[in-house]
Amino acid sequence: MARKEMISKQMILDAAFQMAREEGLANITARKLAERAGCSTQPIFRTYQNMDLLIDEVYERAIQFFQDYYSLYPRLSSTPFSDLGMAYIAFAREEKELFRILFVPEKRKKGLYELLNGKTENVKTELQAAAAAGCPDPGALFMKMWIFIHGAASMSLTGDYDLSDQETREMLESAYHSFL
Repeated sequence: MARKEMISKQMILDAAFQMAREEGLANITARKLAERAGCSTQPIFRTYQNMDLLIDEVYERAIQFFQDYYSLYPRLSSTPFSDLGMAYIAFAREEKELFRILFVPEKRKKGLYELLNGKTENVKTELQAAAAAGCPDPGALFMKMWIFIHGAASMSLTGDYDLSDQETREMLESAYHSFL
């Protein structure tokens, strides 16, 4: 009778994703992952032909994690791009390593627009809201807002951002109206 497999693909992926959240992708090695998962490297390489395939799955899971994070983020403003900006900045503050993986990578797997406009079409919804609010060029407005939002998120990531959520929301709304 064959031995029952104790370490599943899901367990390996879960352990790798937790490592990515805590340490970033660069620190995921087969040996470290095996230690975290409580196994040898054999189940990892039986499941994944190489570490790049595992890293690709971790990356896709990080994208889904951000999408879920954004979809659950409270909607408190009627100003287009404000809630998207709030969620993005909070994600940089709360999930530093995942933010780096997705939005500040050395080698980008997907563009920022593609990441933000994933399954839930976040950006498209915001563009439509801006158009409905009378914005003559929502795409150009988004670009200005995005530079502003990404800058604030990057400052949050490095610890150089100390505005409260209320101050941040007011700033985003003010920027929207200024750029309009």
